[in-house]
Amino acid sequence: MIEKNYQPADIEGRMSVVWEDARAFKAGRPDRRDEKPFTIVIPPPNVTGSLHMGHALNNTLQDILCRFERMRGRDVLWQPGTDHAGIATQMVVERQLMERQQPGRRDMGREKFLERVWQWKEESGGTIINQLKRLGASCDWSRERFTMDEGLSRAVVKVFVQLYREGLIYKDKRLVNWDPKLLTAISDLEVQQVEIKGSLWYLRYPIEGRTFSPDDPASFIVVATTRPETMLGDTGVAVNPDDERYKHLIGRHVILPLVGRKIPIVGDDYSDPEKGSGAVKVTPAHDFNDFEVGKRHNLPQINVFDQEGCMALVGNEDYMRGLPEGSGSEEFAQELHNVDRFAARKLIVSRLEDFGFLEKIEPNAHMVPHGDRSGVVIEPYLTDQWYVDAKTLAEPAIAAVRSGRTRFVPENWSRTYFEWMENIQPWCISRQLWWGHQIPAWYGPDGKVFVAETEEEAVSNALGYYVEREVITAEQGREMALDREKRAGFVTRDEDVLDTWFSSALWPFSTLGWPADTPEVKRYYPTDVLVTGFDIIFFWVARMMMMGLHFMKEAPFSTVYIHRLVRDEKGAKMSKSKGNVIDPLGVIDEYGADALRFALARGAAQGHDIKLSSQLVETNRNFATKLWNACRFAEMNDCVVPEGFDPTKASDTLNRWIAHETVRATREVTEAIEAYRFNDAANAIYRFVWNVYCDWYLELAKPMLLGAEGAAKSETRAMVAWARDEILKLLHPFMPFITEELWEVTGRRETLLALSAWSRKAEALTAEEVALMSAASPTEPGIPPAMLTVETVDFTDTAAEAEIGWVVDLVTSIRSVRAEMNIAPATLTSLVLADASAETRARLPRWNDVIKRMARLADISFADRAPEGAVQLLVRGEVAALPLKRVIDLQAEKVRLDKEIAKADADIKRVDAKLGNEKFVANAPEEIVEEEKEKREAALARKAKIIEALQRLHDVDA
Repeated sequence: MIEKNYQPADIEGRMSVVWEDARAFKAGRPDRRDEKPFTIVIPPPNVTGSLHMGHALNNTLQDILCRFERMRGRDVLWQPGTDHAGIATQMVVERQLMERQQPGRRDMGREKFLERVWQWKEESGGTIINQLKRLGASCDWSRERFTMDEGLSRAVVKVFVQLYREGLIYKDKRLVNWDPKLLTAISDLEVQQVEIKGSLWYLRYPIEGRTFSPDDPASFIVVATTRPETMLGDTGVAVNPDDERYKHLIGRHVILPLVGRKIPIVGDDYSDPEKGSGAVKVTPAHDFNDFEVGKRHNLPQINVFDQEGCMALVGNEDYMRGLPEGSGSEEFAQELHNVDRFAARKLIVSRLEDFGFLEKIEPNAHMVPHGDRSGVVIEPYLTDQWYVDAKTLAEPAIAAVRSGRTRFVPENWSRTYFEWMENIQPWCISRQLWWGHQIPAWYGPDGKVFVAETEEEAVSNALGYYVEREVITAEQGREMALDREKRAGFVTRDEDVLDTWFSSALWPFSTLGWPADTPEVKRYYPTDVLVTGFDIIFFWVARMMMMGLHFMKEAPFSTVYIHRLVRDEKGAKMSKSKGNVIDPLGVIDEYGADALRFALARGAAQGHDIKLSSQLVETNRNFATKLWNACRFAEMNDCVVPEGFDPTKASDTLNRWIAHETVRATREVTEAIEAYRFNDAANAIYRFVWNVYCDWYLELAKPMLLGAEGAAKSETRAMVAWARDEILKLLHPFMPFITEELWEVTGRRETLLALSAWSRKAEALTAEEVALMSAASPTEPGIPPAMLTVETVDFTDTAAEAEIGWVVDLVTSIRSVRAEMNIAPATLTSLVLADASAETRARLPRWNDVIKRMARLADISFADRAPEGAVQLLVRGEVAALPLKRVIDLQAEKVRLDKEIAKADADIKRVDAKLGNEKFVANAPEEIVEEEKEKREAALARKAKIIEALQRLHDVDA
């Protein structure tokens, strides 16, 4: 018995337990082993994470695909797991230690600290997995993986060692994003660009051989910088080779102010004659662009900072090299040594001004990189790191997308992919952390590196190497091999760990058991589709493509579906600082997971962000309530599907119509899901359930259901139940909880018998098959189900659609005119069918009472022509007239509609003024501009509708 009120919290908690107990989402079930597999790997959320709207959208879309394919009979594996999140997890545990006033990381040492992190992971690391279950994610939870579990760690080591031996992993000194607070390199994804109201300092660099004078422009070159503290590491000045002002100076030198170092003037296109002074300082060790300029001109790299962002000048051989003796440079270095970079900036600017080297300072708003975890300004920092030769690995990955073996949906994201991959830089994979996969590299006393899968192998290789070169004796080598303490300090392991993106790049195959030759690897790799956000195309998608093709010789997925952001109702990006973050768990608590999922799916148009509000979720909660009440109505009217019922054999026109519409909706939804048009699929279901089934079919069927017993009533009961069941299956991938609940309580025995009889295996259903999420489409014996829901044949009934469609269109048109003309519901009007066809004359007696009741009509009549003073409606090619001249005050309505047009014009004019303002368009956030454009479109549509209504009034008054 269906409860009177729909209570999502009760249903969702209960259904989660049912699914879990039945292991309903397990891949490789006996009844599916002969079916084609369908595989998705979850983008592994951080083990420190909690559910946000991005997760909710991403996992809802994946779940739609998995439930859809599972209902089509395929062997579905949705592989779950979490990422160890190196920086985030280490920060969480370090913060916890600090809050509890316990020894810090360095005080307790690496081994004890890692024990503490693993302890935290076991106690608190499963939060987001439980939250995904609340969302309804139908992953195979028995296969949950972790990027640092034993199997995945083995895969990481094997990949590192193999790539190293192939020359595709190497160590190099390059610039990285350096976090001076966390003391580690970080990826571009962990860098946030923040606009800062800073300054632009214009500095005078004296030209060698000329007497410097602030009053003589010919004695110096002016360069502009936002970071004057880095000037101490300048090793050149670049000018454009075509710049007439400077081209004669190329090859000469300037004297670096305050330092006295002689540095060359080089010609390089990087210098833009239109920007600033047209000359730029080149600091290869502290700027990514300067690093490339320096390489082109073989300029030295001088690092003037330490790891914490303080000046590091004393004892800095690179800095001191080439300084003139007796110039005071050493004293200046001692004065600035260990001074924080921003304090040093003030000292340097003050000193430049004292000596006449500062020309001017201008206010300058510019973007400054900050660490997303630490919040401090990130430094481009020159340091030794491990790198992957991404350029070589990218070539097959580019070819896979160009050839169509892997496609992006929407397709335009392939351009983003190509832009990145074709200009890819070496991938920095080392991090100066403790939590993560420690790099499998060991160093000998002379710095020689030994890379191996195990410590034993590395030590054996190292000791053999040094024995052969007589650095140690054979006896010493044997002793060290047997005693770790004796070799300590002689062979030491690299302390760095690997970037978390390195391990997640292996996710599609490492989670299946690789490098072991497991049955899962053979069956479920490559995967079918990856669902992810556009922001990690570079960091994750591209790297999975590279690793999958290199190690598995196949692209890891055939389709990459890219979704956009979930924004607030005004289109603004959600952020804590704005206070507009919508918590999905709070939404689930208030409205239910099904309502949130359906709201997200209905908004997930390809290539568009989703505007989400609590009101939008509430609308979809109302939809769930509508479905709930429709199922209660069916139950209260004893609507069940009898054994052997065939909807295509129905005799009543209304029942044949709903069968026709159900099949059409099924096809529309299926095609939309297959094309990843989630919003089209969800909105098609919404329209079918609310408009077709509830508002029309059930309303039109009520007289039959309330009438005398007989064959017609029995058929209608069966059809109401059959269409309801099709709706539950159609809707299940989007709203799994409510559909599963209703499936369970609406006469399952009879329906399951029918499903069993239609099944390709005429045997008793297993416990798992009882669940709706496993319900297969009935087909001929031996033929796998081909549709999401029941569609025994490609059923159409054009005659039934023409008749019922005429009733629906006629009533809808009349209701629309009544609303436009402001006719009160209590006022009954007449309807004249002008020059009606024989078909229409035959239909009317069957539907006369229904049309009068639903369209608020006093009477319906036929005439050769439409009467004067009537609003004429064209319904399926025939004229239906509403005589309204004496029903409404035509003049008052005209005045009202004229005012409405004036309001619409005012709205359009106001928006046009904004959009015509170049300054507004250039400076306003993108979401605000889009919102204004949407307001204009809405006002134009409103005006068009009002003009149409006004024209009808003029026609009546003619």
